[in-house]
Amino acid sequence: MNACRPDIADVALAGRLFAPHYAAPLIRSATATAFMRQAPSNAAEAVSQLLPGEGFAALEIASGWAWGYSLHDHYVGYVLADLLGTPTEPTHRVSVREALVFADASIKSPVIASLPLSACIQGTVDGSFLRTEQGFIHLHHLAPVGDCVPDPVEVAELCLGMPYLWGGRGGGGIDCSGLVQISLAAAGHAAPRDTDMQRDTIGSSLPEDAPLMRGDVISFPGHVGLMVDDSRLIHANAHWMGVVIEPLADVVARLKPNHDRPILSRRRLAS
Repeated sequence: MNACRPDIADVALAGRLFAPHYAAPLIRSATATAFMRQAPSNAAEAVSQLLPGEGFAALEIASGWAWGYSLHDHYVGYVLADLLGTPTEPTHRVSVREALVFADASIKSPVIASLPLSACIQGTVDGSFLRTEQGFIHLHHLAPVGDCVPDPVEVAELCLGMPYLWGGRGGGGIDCSGLVQISLAAAGHAAPRDTDMQRDTIGSSLPEDAPLMRGDVISFPGHVGLMVDDSRLIHANAHWMGVVIEPLADVVARLKPNHDRPILSRRRLAS
């Protein structure tokens, strides 16, 4: 996405898109789960979500809101400025559905916070824990940044039962493209944020008669999911209001009354 409004644009767009004013990005990091919104208001629609530790390029900060884009996927929106802090270089990411933050390097110490799956954190190893500015996190709940899981579906399965949340990427809930994005990212595959972008860019297209396999990305009108095996899909959806595994045939049957083509694409990641 291009960070461009009628009054201001990213300086990187100078010479390609006209704007009366160009701004150089101020790099910040999310200090907590933060919604990205269409407009500078808590009442505005959420378009995405920054997870703790993820980077944000602020092009304007006004009236308590930062306008810019997330560094991991260049998605544009407004974020509460109070939820952005000094940029960090994460050393680890949360590899479980929820990581507890302890007050000390002991599982018997008080729990002072928790971090969602895929949150990024900077710290130093202290025995069985990572010592961070926020507290201590057990290493069993973390993976070093750069380590990739072999199977993105295993990551998606960690989210089973998580509430469906429009714009969510795992902080309190998740939507369909958010589930696909964070699952693929954990396996080393960068994916764009929206379903239409994912439909056209992830992996390679499969013929309609090709047998499906675990990890294939299936796109529907305004929806996306991952195959668990040759017949079942894992997806975050508003029908069940959560992350579920169900037969692909059942999803297709629900869509058929309103869509001539319930499945728009089948795509496979490079091995």
